[in-house]
Amino acid sequence: MVKIVDFCSHISTLMKHFINLLLAFLVIFFVLLIGLIPFVVLYLFSDLLYMLLFGVFRYRRKVIYKNLKQCFPDLERKELHHLIRLTYRNLTDVTVEGIKGFSMTNRQIRNRHKILNPEIIEQYYESGRSVIALPCHYGNWEWGSLSPGLQIKFNIVAFYKPLSNPYVDRFLRWNRSRTGTTLASIYETTKTFKLHKGTKTVFLMAADQSPSSPDKAYWVNFLGRDTAFLHGPEKHARNNNLPVVYVDIQRVKRGYYTMYLSVITDNPSELEEGEITQRYANKLESVILKQPENWLWSHRRWKLRR
Repeated sequence: MVKIVDFCSHISTLMKHFINLLLAFLVIFFVLLIGLIPFVVLYLFSDLLYMLLFGVFRYRRKVIYKNLKQCFPDLERKELHHLIRLTYRNLTDVTVEGIKGFSMTNRQIRNRHKILNPEIIEQYYESGRSVIALPCHYGNWEWGSLSPGLQIKFNIVAFYKPLSNPYVDRFLRWNRSRTGTTLASIYETTKTFKLHKGTKTVFLMAADQSPSSPDKAYWVNFLGRDTAFLHGPEKHARNNNLPVVYVDIQRVKRGYYTMYLSVITDNPSELEEGEITQRYANKLESVILKQPENWLWSHRRWKLRR
């Protein structure tokens, strides 16, 4: 009986590996196929994807509508509907651009995702300090893990959530490493900071996701709503006394973006608890209010309650 159970378990494991390998093959094939398509044609796919997600599948329509309605309660129905359409436009462009990023040349990445003021961060390199850079899910954040290593001198570490498929995950990590970025698991954040201590490193931490627990979160009035922010960026900035820089990603035109850097703090130990998070939230809010359609409204940002 035990042998039968072991045999079934072994078969199940083999099948799981086979399925993961097959999916990885399909993903890599699709990525390579997209890589052959020029940007002009790529955006025809984005337009098609927009029609499918917006008009046919209504992808997360209720979430997007609720988020926008509650953050912009004074918008008239027509204005709100237009903003929802623009939100889907941004979402589909970023999706196809993210896939295209796997096959873009270094020159394309530098030309299409430029840091406007690298001197802001280079001052810390010259003084031998590492930096925590806080981007957000605004504009094309996907290329943000590719472009820094081609434009600044620092060692680049980007935190991410590992994929369940180990083969696809390995491909993702290999692809990002080609431009000098090391992907580190969010489950090993403290270990990663210790590992790179003494090395001049920029730690990329997207800080506008909804935290997993309300107990550790920093609560901020954000877009007129009581909002939970991740505690990790501020925690590690304080523990390691690292400067914190905000990364503002703006779309110049379709397929072209700029990154503008601004200092949140040079010395976290001088600030009160929660002040780093508050400053980050304020910068993000001011960006969103100017062009709200470029933020990722499809995620459940306000699912937690204090």
